[in-house]
Amino acid sequence: MTSVMDLYSRKIVGFPMSDRMTKELVLQALDRAHQQQRPTGEVLHHSDRGSQYASHDYQARLKTYKMKASLSRKGNCYDHAFIEAFHSVLKKELIYLERFKTREQACKRIFEYILCFYNAKRIHSTIGYLTPNECERRYRKAA
Repeated sequence: MTSVMDLYSRKIVGFPMSDRMTKELVLQALDRAHQQQRPTGEVLHHSDRGSQYASHDYQARLKTYKMKASLSRKGNCYDHAFIEAFHSVLKKELIYLERFKTREQACKRIFEYILCFYNAKRIHSTIGYLTPNECERRYRKAA
């Protein structure tokens, strides 16, 4: 699984799943995130230095979406603290608590967790103890 998070609202907006981390998977995550959020203007897109994100195809897609690439600094784990925190929470609140019989079952539960709980009900201190969906609603209402 690869995840795209909107840092303003902490909402997970792209999270395709596969048994391999490929360029196609991260492109799919980016496409889904862009389609869902439909950002206007220039957007800063932060990622790690993995070959998938540094690929010509990925960088070209960022330009198509008018996103400016920001690759993490080499060896700096703090650049990804926000997404690492999400993955840690996902593991503690779902993965380690359930036994999945199939990969398909695991994918379905992760999908449900993100859409029905993480984005919709789980509050975050970083965004004033709101849920990501509520944070986004308030932003759009004020805009």
